[in-house]
Amino acid sequence: MADDEKTVDETTEGADAAAAGPVDGEDTSSSRDDAAGEVPSPTPPADEAPEEPTADASEEPEAAADEPSSEQEEPEKKKDVIPGADLEPILVEQDGPELTAEEKARLEAEEEEERARREAELAASDEPDAETASRAPAKMESGARFLATGKRKRSIARVTLVPGDGKIEVNKRSLEEFFPRPLHQTMARQPLTVSGYEGNVDVRIRVHGGGISGQAGAVRHGIARALTEIDPELRGDLKRRGFLTRDARVKERRKAGFKKARKKPQFSKR
Repeated sequence: MADDEKTVDETTEGADAAAAGPVDGEDTSSSRDDAAGEVPSPTPPADEAPEEPTADASEEPEAAADEPSSEQEEPEKKKDVIPGADLEPILVEQDGPELTAEEKARLEAEEEEERARREAELAASDEPDAETASRAPAKMESGARFLATGKRKRSIARVTLVPGDGKIEVNKRSLEEFFPRPLHQTMARQPLTVSGYEGNVDVRIRVHGGGISGQAGAVRHGIARALTEIDPELRGDLKRRGFLTRDARVKERRKAGFKKARKKPQFSKR
């Protein structure tokens, strides 16, 4: 019985010692490692130091840092270029002092002369064909009269052709007086020049309605139709040039609510 009590006491003391933990001064790590079967890792010697980065590795970040700076400089250089700097400037004339009435009249006269010169050149460029102009005019009796009516826009011209020396009278005035512009004079003479009757007949015209341009077109239409009464063979040449066609183009009338014939007022939402 005594032996059993001793064993019970030893076991209880061992359990209390284990619960109390290791005693101060004892090295329990070695015992634990040995128990686990693990080998402690060797520590590096103090003489061996960690490897330092080489110079190349240290320079690479600096080079990489320099690259974005160069890329940032390029857009700044592009911004410095002003668009259109290579274009030549346009000189704008400044408004001079106010012109007097005499100077204005002189400038208007010069512009009118220049316009008349251009119109004369334009009329001279429209020369008739040599074959048509060289045709001999048909013979006319001394008292013969050939009547025709010409129209253009709102103008109506009544034309009378009689044998003569080429005199043209419009509303009891000469052609140059009634049509001061060379362009209108040439337009009125075109059928006579093309057919070869210029200088062989006298032309008497009564025209009314429309404007100066429409009246010139009506005179040309009437003279061309009168020439076909004298010589029907001229119809083909005059028709080919458009002298016998009644030009129906007129200015379109203005509509209610519009500014012009088709121009509408600007739309306003508010």
